[in-house]
Amino acid sequence: MQLPMIEIDDKIVSVDLLRECFACDIAQCKGICCVEGNAGAPLEEDEVEILEREYPNYKACMTEAGIAVVERQGFMVVDEDGDYTTTLVDDAECAYAYEENGATLCAIEKAWAAGRTEFRKPISCHLYPIRLVRFSNGTVGLNYHRWSVCASARECGRKLGLPVYKGLRDAIVRRFGEEFYKALEAAEELLKNR
Repeated sequence: MQLPMIEIDDKIVSVDLLRECFACDIAQCKGICCVEGNAGAPLEEDEVEILEREYPNYKACMTEAGIAVVERQGFMVVDEDGDYTTTLVDDAECAYAYEENGATLCAIEKAWAAGRTEFRKPISCHLYPIRLVRFSNGTVGLNYHRWSVCASARECGRKLGLPVYKGLRDAIVRRFGEEFYKALEAAEELLKNR
């Protein structure tokens, strides 16, 4: 019998995060996740204020088109589901994206890597392919999002034998803390022994 979900504290976790493999392969996908899709990247409520506050620190890394759309539409938009998302350039690439060596990358993360901001990038981007779902009782669900543009990441993860959650250690610890990550490791061990 396969259990599709496990509960850790007040979080419901898809076992796919422990069993499926995933490792971003930017050399293959060229960062297409920052361009494709039907909306911008999901934003946490507090990230909107952070994006605005940190704008002077990452603006120099953005494209002219990205700057123009942010200054015209704002640091976020509300999508058709009523959620905050990043602003898009021409309903395509994220306003915070830029191209380097043929790959689409994050201007915010570039500024972070250079030490210009403490904000690395929106947590939804950092956690991807994990998508968070909030239930009415306050519980958070962690689901594995399968997207065709990430086929090379699934293949790379399989070659490395890297479960989704292990490839996203920094992002998981950033959002949920070290103890939660250790609980995922323990859950993986339990599943192996079933």
